[in-house]
Amino acid sequence: MPPVTDTHQGAVRKVGFELEFTGLTLEQVIEPLCSILGGQVEQRSAVEFHVRTDDLGTFNIELDWDFLKRKAQTAWQKDDGHQLVDMLHQAALPVVPLEIVSPPIPLDQLEPLNQLIPALRKAGAKGTEDSVIAAFGVHINPELPDLSAATINRYLKAFALLQWWLVEAHGVDPTRRISPYIALYPEAYVKELLTDTSADLTHLFDRYLKHNPTRNRALDLLPLLAEIDADRVRQVVDDPKIKARPTFHYRLPDCRIEDAGWDLTKSWDLWCVVEKLAADPQAIETLAARFLQLERPLIGVERKVWVKEISQWLNDQGWV
Repeated sequence: MPPVTDTHQGAVRKVGFELEFTGLTLEQVIEPLCSILGGQVEQRSAVEFHVRTDDLGTFNIELDWDFLKRKAQTAWQKDDGHQLVDMLHQAALPVVPLEIVSPPIPLDQLEPLNQLIPALRKAGAKGTEDSVIAAFGVHINPELPDLSAATINRYLKAFALLQWWLVEAHGVDPTRRISPYIALYPEAYVKELLTDTSADLTHLFDRYLKHNPTRNRALDLLPLLAEIDADRVRQVVDDPKIKARPTFHYRLPDCRIEDAGWDLTKSWDLWCVVEKLAADPQAIETLAARFLQLERPLIGVERKVWVKEISQWLNDQGWV
């Protein structure tokens, strides 16, 4: 669990998960979900369903292809074009991931979601390792304790210091490492972030959007920034996929649902290392100084050296 479990308003923090995989039909996903979590099924189109559960909220189950989702929605509303949608649907199933998008779930109620994983595996779900062309992941959307610039900056600095280590700790598949979807923060941004002591939203927005004008980051901040000031984000990144919400969008972990024993625990536990560092300003200051000390002209900080050093530090803290 993160060291900070409540929001500044005293409510238990929430976290959402997005799980990408293939190997099943939408109906085959819905069956174990309803069996374990209960709920009422609402079909939105040929490629999208909602499952409304009493305890956790509404889950979205869909084929993750925007073009097909638009076509399917139009066909569903007009009762026309079903043949084309069905053809595209069947062609997409081997390569386009199915996606389960959970509602925001309180941190102390995550176990039922984890129980879904072995049921999906038994049904035949396949993740990252099953495809040499697909980059299936687990996205984690943790609610922040508050939306102050100081809090956001602590998380950004914590992640920036840990990002190289996290790639190794997660064992990110080579297919996903070379994909554009989970790019790490550029070192120029990391240096600016670690050397700037200002803690106001203006600097935070300017710096982030200057270096990261894209959703394709391992830690995507755009949904959070859009929650604070959507117009400012749209001026730089006009992408309809950016959904404003008071959360981070952590995209780094693989979906290894086909592996016996795999569940969401490791991905969540590694995110919680970021949480622990973000809650320790003194540690951030110490590690930032050391990172900047290791910088060399032209080559920057040597990645292997930093990963080794931060690994030892984390072990010494008992965090891993």
